[in-house]
Amino acid sequence: MARGMNNVILIGTLAREPELRYTGSGVAVYEATIAGEDHIAGQDGKLRQLPWYHRISILGKPAEWQAERNLQAGDPVMVEGSLDYSSWDAPEGGKRSAVRVKALRVESLATQPETTQDAGGGVRMSGGMNQVMVVGNLTRESDLRYTPAGDAVLGLSMAVNETWNDRQGVKQEKVHWIDATLWRDLAESAKDLKKGDPVLITGRLTNESWTDKDGNKRSSTKIEATRVEALTRGAAPGTATTPAAPRQATASAARPQTVRAAATAAQGSRSAGLDIDSGLQDFPPEEDLPF
Repeated sequence: MARGMNNVILIGTLAREPELRYTGSGVAVYEATIAGEDHIAGQDGKLRQLPWYHRISILGKPAEWQAERNLQAGDPVMVEGSLDYSSWDAPEGGKRSAVRVKALRVESLATQPETTQDAGGGVRMSGGMNQVMVVGNLTRESDLRYTPAGDAVLGLSMAVNETWNDRQGVKQEKVHWIDATLWRDLAESAKDLKKGDPVLITGRLTNESWTDKDGNKRSSTKIEATRVEALTRGAAPGTATTPAAPRQATASAARPQTVRAAATAAQGSRSAGLDIDSGLQDFPPEEDLPF
């Protein structure tokens, strides 16, 4: 597996009052929703404002320290973090999974930007920054498709490796399963990528939500890619080979070529709501967020 890179930068406003809660085992959890807009030119050249809302979490003592800062709804912040994959056994049976933003750093902005109040009473920054950069190995073969309007779309699913030493100095390892969507020229240029290929993907973080056939609310967090770079094959020293992806992964994967994209999607973002499921690694998430 390629040596992993997993970085998220969000600049936006706090859409609601942040919350500090404790799990049944006493772990502090600080949660907040960061909101902003991506300004993207579509195929017709018109600029579109695409709202986004991303839930962030901080665990343990850092969560309590963050709560003491007493940030309020509407405050502009910069968040540095990473995408974190978790899975759990659902009460109704079967497995559930989620990708959330694990915040490593939250900083207040020195200036007060222009904001917009949405229909649900939330506050979002009119602009902001929504950037993701990950390096990992593709876990599935590619499957290029076309929308009824003729736009090419390609889904990539990747395994991003994370390693660290615990308090006892023992090396730990975790794999984050992350999906990305490629559109138009970028999708067509990446169609020959293969399972196992190491790639770097940059783009914007998006959320999708839907109701399944049983009437249950579902959501997923993905990267809408704006650039893909194929990396040299071969495992880096001390890293594992690519493991099999979990069944919950839904996107296809793809093969090495250097792929550069000028394509940015004018569609495909469904981050316009505040009601986003999030999961924490060590316990099931709250299914109904308090907004």
